[in-house]
Amino acid sequence: MATVATGQSNWANASARGKARKAGLIDATRMRQLLQQSPDSIAASIAEFGYRDELDEYADKLSGVDLVEAALNHNMDRDLNQVLGFCQGHLKGLVSIYVERFTYQKLKTALRAIHSGVSLEVVASQVLPEQNEANLPWLELVNSSETLQDAVSALDGTQFERALANLDGNDELMAFENALDRHYYSSAIKKLRGGTTRHPMLLRYLRTEIDHRNVINLFRALRQKMPAEKRSELMIPGGKAITSTFLRQAAEAENEEALLEILRRAPGFDDSGFDEALIESRERGTLDPIVNLLTSQRLNLLNRMNMLNPLSAFPLIYYIESKVLEVQNLRLLVRGKAVGLPDDVIEAHLGL
Repeated sequence: MATVATGQSNWANASARGKARKAGLIDATRMRQLLQQSPDSIAASIAEFGYRDELDEYADKLSGVDLVEAALNHNMDRDLNQVLGFCQGHLKGLVSIYVERFTYQKLKTALRAIHSGVSLEVVASQVLPEQNEANLPWLELVNSSETLQDAVSALDGTQFERALANLDGNDELMAFENALDRHYYSSAIKKLRGGTTRHPMLLRYLRTEIDHRNVINLFRALRQKMPAEKRSELMIPGGKAITSTFLRQAAEAENEEALLEILRRAPGFDDSGFDEALIESRERGTLDPIVNLLTSQRLNLLNRMNMLNPLSAFPLIYYIESKVLEVQNLRLLVRGKAVGLPDDVIEAHLGL
């Protein structure tokens, strides 16, 4: 999804369009109203919130959860292309840096399919539906690769070659995904630190995002009883509050209390609400409360940047982040309803 930025930026027009799209998203009240509906009526209601075209597009081949998920993902891809389409010049270059992460996500999805041995037919109908043009390069990769090593070879000459250069067929899938995450953030930070796409405030946001990714990975690794050496390999360098020194210490923490204490010593780490989220996380046996807390912190940071810089890339990035959360919530809602989870359990997983 990389793009070349040329011409004069259209800050005012693009910012206004981003704000208008943000205003049209499903708010917490309407999301809770969807939660009260039966599984059969949810898809019809979702159609009214801007997903009708995609639901109609897949209705002849898919049904139920598969139909809704395919429609949601396709709508997200179209939305990203539309946002990039109405950005120009320097603005387009900045938004492209952020949007490029979704290309990496597509590749990780393809690698998971290859690693799991899922047939091309299943991948093309359910995982990366072939009706979505954005999926076609990744379906070709799945079709031409029997192993992860085959995929690495097929990616020679692409932007991903350097990211995967030190990996081979003996490495775990997690190693491939971690390498891609590190490569994305390393590339984005480099672009935002200098040249025509230099942008200190967007750089600050991405570095905060890295901090949050590392925090979630550390708690997940501890709960999976992963050894310290493996935990260290999960870390993404370049964070803002959690510098390399604290990151090494955090990776060696023996338990969650020790980890949280190390994080609190890191300058600039916002631990507000963390005690409550950690308690809830343990009670429910899921990291969702911690994930939701950090997501809320990032959205608040984006909103502040958006308010302080109304004619900038932030109204667009704030919209995209909010759209991603909407799609995630709708996916969780539909999945939860399909398996008969109580409404209060589903709501607890949603980022509302």
